[in-house]
Amino acid sequence: VQLQASGGGLVQTGGSLRLSCAASVRTLRGSTLAWFRQVSGKERDFVAAITWSSGREYYANSVKGRFTISGDSAKNTVYLQMNSLKADDTAVYYCALGGGWATTIIRDYTYWGRGTQVTVSS
Repeated sequence: VQLQASGGGLVQTGGSLRLSCAASVRTLRGSTLAWFRQVSGKERDFVAAITWSSGREYYANSVKGRFTISGDSAKNTVYLQMNSLKADDTAVYYCALGGGWATTIIRDYTYWGRGTQVTVSS
């Protein structure tokens, strides 16, 4: 299983970016896809998750109302639409694939993408 994340870049405060993560699997049924982010020297933090079968979404409090996670079953791809970006959102963003339950815990996710850098300038 491979996860290919893309869409990062440099954006000004208040701007938007959309991250994509394509999974090389036959189906994502029964899985959860999540986004985490990590600032150099700090722990990797949960951002958002979506359970594929139910479509239920979960968000960290810090991004609730600004970020939206969604999925495309035909493309086995998960997206993270990020609006009203702040300097604190600057990080490397990782997508992860886990089982059928959404958690914020890193070890519950088996497969990880390489990460894509998001930089928000003030």
